[in-house]
Amino acid sequence: MTRMAFIHTGAVVIPTIDGLAAEHLPGVEIHHLLDSAIVGDLRAGANPADIRARLGNLASAAKRAGSEAVMFSCSSISGYAADVAADVGIPVLRIDEAMADEAVNSSARVAVIATLPTTLAPTVALLRERAELAGRTVDIAEVLVHGAFEAVVSGDRARHDELVGAAIAAQAENVDSIVLAQASMASAAATAPVGVPVLTSPELGVKRAASALR
Repeated sequence: MTRMAFIHTGAVVIPTIDGLAAEHLPGVEIHHLLDSAIVGDLRAGANPADIRARLGNLASAAKRAGSEAVMFSCSSISGYAADVAADVGIPVLRIDEAMADEAVNSSARVAVIATLPTTLAPTVALLRERAELAGRTVDIAEVLVHGAFEAVVSGDRARHDELVGAAIAAQAENVDSIVLAQASMASAAATAPVGVPVLTSPELGVKRAASALR
């Protein structure tokens, strides 16, 4: 049986990934690996070389366990994917890349909403990278939602979704699409129905993983 690993910085997204994998990756065994300290360490200014080494160790463990590919489920670490792939020797995918491609190919104005600065900056960088590759010019608004990350970590998903939903509603009139930077933010999309697409990474990312494995 084909095996694929997902490397996470928080356990909250694992049930979502499992559900999407059952739908889009039938016959693929999913292996989850977690380093729940990475986001905190990034916020504290951790050495990027140390983060790369930790992610490389996780990806190497996944490879030894039989995974043919790895996907980073967190945008805070997705920028390390190419380096880790080179270190480990198997594909390392970014869950947010497909979302970024859809945003830049369909929109001239995009709002990126995040609950952590360590996720906002890499997501904006990814959109700029994918826009350049596509030959597109995209105006990007950066929105950081204060208090939402703390709410979801404490178990208050409703408060997290309320805060993110308010940010979605505030941006909708000014842009062509909205990008939710973290996979863990996907549940908030349903709380604020607006007239522009609200793009989230989990399903688009898992679908791209399925294409990569094929």
